[in-house]
Amino acid sequence: MLDSTLVQLENLVAELLQQNQQLTRDNQQMRADLNKASEDNDALQLQLLEQEEQQNSAVARLQALVQRVGEGRAEA
Repeated sequence: MLDSTLVQLENLVAELLQQNQQLTRDNQQMRADLNKASEDNDALQLQLLEQEEQQNSAVARLQALVQRVGEGRAEA
């Protein structure tokens, strides 16, 4: 009886160790995925800021052109 209990215990410990190894690998992969997603997010946020700056610049240029056209019509 003691032998069978020890065998069961050994099997359970081996199974737990295997599960632990798999969970450790999964955790490492998830951390790598999270780091990649964070880097991608940072890059996208920077890209968005750059696009907003370009858009603001374009809006300012268009407003200046519209103002010049308005002034030209007022003079004519």
